[in-house]
Amino acid sequence: MTAAHDLQVVLGAGPAGTALAVELARRGHPVRLVDRAAAGTAPTGVDRFAADVSTPEGARAAVEGAAVVYHCVNVGYHLQVEVMPRIQRSVLAAAEAAGARLVVLDTLYPYGETHGAVMTEDSPWNATTRKGRMRAELDARYLAAHADGRLRVVLGRSADFVGPHVLNSTLGGAVFPAALTGGEVPAFGDIDLPHSYTYIRDVAAGLATLGENPDGDGRVWHLPTAPALTTRQILAMVEERVGRPLNLTVVPEPRAFGPFDEVFMAEYAEMFYQHTEAQIVDSSAIEKAYGLTPHPLSATIDETLAWYGDYLAAH
Repeated sequence: MTAAHDLQVVLGAGPAGTALAVELARRGHPVRLVDRAAAGTAPTGVDRFAADVSTPEGARAAVEGAAVVYHCVNVGYHLQVEVMPRIQRSVLAAAEAAGARLVVLDTLYPYGETHGAVMTEDSPWNATTRKGRMRAELDARYLAAHADGRLRVVLGRSADFVGPHVLNSTLGGAVFPAALTGGEVPAFGDIDLPHSYTYIRDVAAGLATLGENPDGDGRVWHLPTAPALTTRQILAMVEERVGRPLNLTVVPEPRAFGPFDEVFMAEYAEMFYQHTEAQIVDSSAIEKAYGLTPHPLSATIDETLAWYGDYLAAH
């Protein structure tokens, strides 16, 4: 396949979309990275493109000429139930019209409460929350579009993100800067339960691999995720590396704390079960199928602390 017919279009320039664009360019693909503003420096080998993909016109312009479209768009937490279905309609129609395959970055929300059971791709979709049901409905539509022959679709599900550039995560901007400066480090729920986190570059590698392997289409895959540790074990790893005890504040129930303001926590409350039962992701299927190995969590913590140290120095 020539480069002219190999355009990879990444929708969404947050941490996942940007990491994916970098990974695709590293693999030698021509890459277009799309968000509403196209502001900031483009990564090497990546073209920036401004479009609002929640509109049919914006989505069509964004994906024109694409061989593969990667949907990594997210919106403010309080807007998701209203806006994400609209984005799906525009992106599905645009990818279909372009004759492109569609790779969707997905969440664990459709599974709902698992009572601590290990999550595999065969786990039932038992979501009862508004956002969980919305995500499950979107996923059912994606898979139906594939089954109906409208276009080829594949879903890659990730646990909570961790890694460089990941700010809006429960293991992100509320934790690492405070750990480095002696501030209050929040930890949600029962910190002695295992909780999976997916390294942001493993998100990118998994999605890029699905984009390169059409034989995986028509189903859900779990993106490469390191074996789960408890939140307490992860924070102990952080503590060891910063060389001082963390000023830890356990937040046992949903309430505003630090950067997690009242607007966010009011929306997040229904999802707080993720911190009161174990969240364990099994990604062995994609690892075996495509030879992927998740980044060790110890190395992820090292790289994330180093990035946040530079981030704090620059801000």
